[in-house]
Amino acid sequence: MILAAERVFDGTDLHHDTEVETEGGRIVALRPARGEVMPGTLAPGLIDLQVNGGGGVMVGPETLDTICEAHGRMGSTGILPTLITDTFDATRAVVEVGLDCTHPGFMGLHLEGPHLDPRRKGAHDAALIRPMEDRDLALLLRAARGLPALMVTLAPEAATAAQIGALAAAGAVVSLGHTDCTAPEAQAAIAAGASCTTHLFNAMAGVTARAPGLAGASFDIAAGIIADGIHVDPLLLRLAMTNPRLFLVTDCMAVAGTDLAEFTLGGRRILRRDGRLTLEDGTLAGADLTLPQAIARMGGDARALAMATSIPAGLMRSDRGRIAPGLPADLVLLEGGAAKRVWRAGVPL
Repeated sequence: MILAAERVFDGTDLHHDTEVETEGGRIVALRPARGEVMPGTLAPGLIDLQVNGGGGVMVGPETLDTICEAHGRMGSTGILPTLITDTFDATRAVVEVGLDCTHPGFMGLHLEGPHLDPRRKGAHDAALIRPMEDRDLALLLRAARGLPALMVTLAPEAATAAQIGALAAAGAVVSLGHTDCTAPEAQAAIAAGASCTTHLFNAMAGVTARAPGLAGASFDIAAGIIADGIHVDPLLLRLAMTNPRLFLVTDCMAVAGTDLAEFTLGGRRILRRDGRLTLEDGTLAGADLTLPQAIARMGGDARALAMATSIPAGLMRSDRGRIAPGLPADLVLLEGGAAKRVWRAGVPL
């Protein structure tokens, strides 16, 4: 198969009037186009490291394949299904299913909580938030060693430096979030092994002149950000762009890829109105966003494209997110903030 486009992004650079040849589900060559080109930008399949749901369902033991399939059709051919704060038994059940998941879009799991700071709970259920215990650490270490990849969002207030170090040593990406920690406390967690920040500027203390908090400490590590124009002010987005390891996430929920107007989360109604997802009291509860939309909002240039492909892939030590000979032919054609066409291993979705 040969795909030629006005622009081709290889994970680092943009090429104009270029074609990509694939065979057997792999990239064979990248070269100047020899014929007609498709309008839009051909890019590596998008990578989303914070996906709470999609296709009408939230992450759970029975839904991983459904969510991976729904996001593949929207251009994200590699995702981390994300379980937000839940009981130990519910978390263990998702981990057990994840250990056996073979869906090609499944990159591993993101466990966002329950080891958070209840003062910065956001839409998480405060009754389920708790410090990390020995059995939690044992489960997370098993997941880190058995899954393709594991990201764990925790607050420094809810985990010890030894626990953070053990997770990092086992291969987990420890991400700091839903925390009221100070910058020195964040830096101590980073020194222990944390290497990422979850949804930068959200669910953390604000930045002030003498109290930069986690946000201020996040410019030394990777950081995900929700670029929907709602979660983060455009001025702060410009500031965040000074971090070369910044990447895009959707933080999307069950409504992604559907026309649902609402759903329930832990028995609570989540309303979908005017591009927002909120609890009935107005608290933001994830985002109504796709990665193609986020890329377009960030300008659609090579930097924005890298933030949804090679940068998050690199953080998770994956060979996805790039177009180069020998790599999987996961591709997406982007135009106007939408995924017009998607291929996984060279096969159209």
